[in-house]
Amino acid sequence: MLMRRRDFLAMAGVGLLTACTSGTPARTIRIAAGEPGGFYTSFARLLAAEVSAATPGNRMEVLNTQGSVGNVELLRDGGTDLGMVLAGTAAAVQAGELGPPVELRALGRVYENYAQLVVRADSPVRALDELSGRTVSIGAPKSGTALFGRRLLAARPGVRTTALPLDEAIAALENGSIDALLWSGGIPTPALRALDDRIGIRLLPLEPEMAGCGPSCDQLQVPPGAYLRAAGVPTVGVANILACTPELPDDVAEAVVRVLVLRAPFLVPQPTVGTQFLDVGNLIGTGKVPLHPGAQRAYRDLHG
Repeated sequence: MLMRRRDFLAMAGVGLLTACTSGTPARTIRIAAGEPGGFYTSFARLLAAEVSAATPGNRMEVLNTQGSVGNVELLRDGGTDLGMVLAGTAAAVQAGELGPPVELRALGRVYENYAQLVVRADSPVRALDELSGRTVSIGAPKSGTALFGRRLLAARPGVRTTALPLDEAIAALENGSIDALLWSGGIPTPALRALDDRIGIRLLPLEPEMAGCGPSCDQLQVPPGAYLRAAGVPTVGVANILACTPELPDDVAEAVVRVLVLRAPFLVPQPTVGTQFLDVGNLIGTGKVPLHPGAQRAYRDLHG
């Protein structure tokens, strides 16, 4: 039986990765991801498996965290080697808004997060401004979503806010103790799809101007099939940066970038296949976060 071209390229990619990284000393490479059940964690697990397979003797460990802000703190304190960081959070770090400075470097722009402001399908609320006098979970305390949420609601003092991890926010929305939850992640998010199946949900329309997030945000539309009642709803997209610090060894940066480029089709979490994809052409589009020197070298080698 003839081998399919995709399978052949995948096998060739693994061979090239192994050839380029063999002989490196054994070590654990930590990646700070996000909440269990979220897109960050699903992607990080796929990346960890691919990097570990491509670099024998190395092991990538996934750390569950509250999200981007917590990941930046871990990078600053040496508690992780890599971290998933929203572009808006990275901009806040560079502006000195999140405490002691962190010298971030990037391995790539890996995905676009969808901001999802969720209400029950039977809620009377149809727009952001109708949340006045109601309670919204803006995300886990140390998440980039919470940072986005505080900006989004800053000009709406009538909205009560709480900061809950996703699983707690879903339970609170389901039992009626909050009126909406904000989440930033892949689409569909499996936990939200399950909530949609149980009680029905809607997404409120959002625009970048509402959040004041400037060039770190894009205008997106919710794709068909994500949730039952959300197709075409305008929302805000924020890029994910796979970040590190300048101290990351060059060979580790190179190995991870080679996986991002050569194994891209295998780094899409299954629930989001068809709505999310890793765009190899956009990997170097990390904005104001400069590429790590090892990443630069890998991209030059792979793309010329």
